[in-house]
Amino acid sequence: MNCKCIGCGIVLQDVDICLPGFTKNIASKYCERCFRIKNYNEYQKIDKNIGDFYSIIEEINSTDDLVLLVVDLMSIGEELRRLVSKLKNKPLMVISKRDIFSYKVKDQKLINMLSVSCVDKIVVSANKNYNIDLLLEKINLYKNSKNVYLVGLTNSGKSTLINKIIYNYTDLNSTITTSMLPSTTLDTIEIKINDNLNLIDTPGIIDIGNISNYVDNDTLKKLFIKREIKPITYQIKCKQYFLIDDFIKIECLEPCDMTFYISNQLKITRFFKDIKVDFNKQQLVTTSNCDVVINGLGFIAINRKVKVNIFTYDGVEVYIRNK
Repeated sequence: MNCKCIGCGIVLQDVDICLPGFTKNIASKYCERCFRIKNYNEYQKIDKNIGDFYSIIEEINSTDDLVLLVVDLMSIGEELRRLVSKLKNKPLMVISKRDIFSYKVKDQKLINMLSVSCVDKIVVSANKNYNIDLLLEKINLYKNSKNVYLVGLTNSGKSTLINKIIYNYTDLNSTITTSMLPSTTLDTIEIKINDNLNLIDTPGIIDIGNISNYVDNDTLKKLFIKREIKPITYQIKCKQYFLIDDFIKIECLEPCDMTFYISNQLKITRFFKDIKVDFNKQQLVTTSNCDVVINGLGFIAINRKVKVNIFTYDGVEVYIRNK
């Protein structure tokens, strides 16, 4: 019987160091890649085809099992909508990473950021242990068998959430490998929580329009939000320009208020003269009281109808979200 790495789900092998699942000791719990991520924070990129991930969704659709759709509100784009469209059963939507938003922001406001047909919605934080008990109640309410699948885009927080459930409700000592870098989980991982519940983690589906696919590892570390966002508001009375670190330029052509909800590790610089950048330009006309969403970065709340130009890498998804 082939044994799987308990960190990423890949089948273990001790033959080829260049292939996924390599371990020096076939009796190990973790592959070499997961061991180095967990102990040394060293990441080895694995190229996976999106079709590989959607084949797992087809397997899930052949069952009648409950699906938890885990969503990071900073990474909402076309790929998430595609994923939802491919799920046969209406999922239980789990909005993760509640702790990055101030608790002055009500849960319902966060839920309203995403319109998805589902059996129920819940906001959780694995880091703060927020609503985890309530989530387990909802799982027991809606599940059709003891098997419950977790699906989502890369870095949506699935594995972190499972590790919190393992810690809270089992005596298991092992944990799933987590990393801010994409494709950490490589295959399905089944975890027995109790006699009536098996959680099955699945690989995160790569979101092509996410900015994390276009930046280097140092920038990616700054994109990753580790603590509560401190929004920054600018009152704009004439044409102005903003540079986020060195990979996004924003050109605001008319007076408005702009509030940035992004990682506070990123530097925002305001200019009153144009600055030249070698990026793709996307032109937007906002509605009154909306968000300009940059997939994987966050969003910018704008209080009135204005013209805005966003300059960033070609392929990064930018769109307007009405409130």
